[in-house]
Amino acid sequence: MGVIDKLVGGPAAVTALGDAARGLAETLVPSATKRMELSAEAQMAALNQLGAEFVNPATGWFDRAVNGINRLPRPLLAFGTIGLFVYAMVDPARFAARMIGLNAVPEPLWWLLGAVVAFYFGARETHYFRNRPVTVPAGSVPSSTPEDNPALADWRAGQG
Repeated sequence: MGVIDKLVGGPAAVTALGDAARGLAETLVPSATKRMELSAEAQMAALNQLGAEFVNPATGWFDRAVNGINRLPRPLLAFGTIGLFVYAMVDPARFAARMIGLNAVPEPLWWLLGAVVAFYFGARETHYFRNRPVTVPAGSVPSSTPEDNPALADWRAGQG
């Protein structure tokens, strides 16, 4: 490093040249890290704004009634299935007659019933997946803001 020291003028000059090269590179090619930080800040701001809209949901009598009705199908299906087992043990002959009746249902109707049930539970799962609480790990939110950029501050000062 003796030749570079003599040519450039010492370690401080080498450091200054390195800083100048980094500054020039960031001027020509935007910093990917800074772009990701700004993108994350914009996304967090949008999520916070969206969350603020749903802080106090309206819960009128109609909303409560629909929420209650929406909670019925899963328990009814579960208890209905258990009820079929009880019915089969209590009155096997009538249960067998009902099952013969179910055997007469055409196959496309079974496919339709399966699609309705699958879409119902799929829609529920999608609803809960989309409305899950957003948790941000500590330290993942960038602390710097665009106002902390000295070059931008200098540029703004030159504009005014």
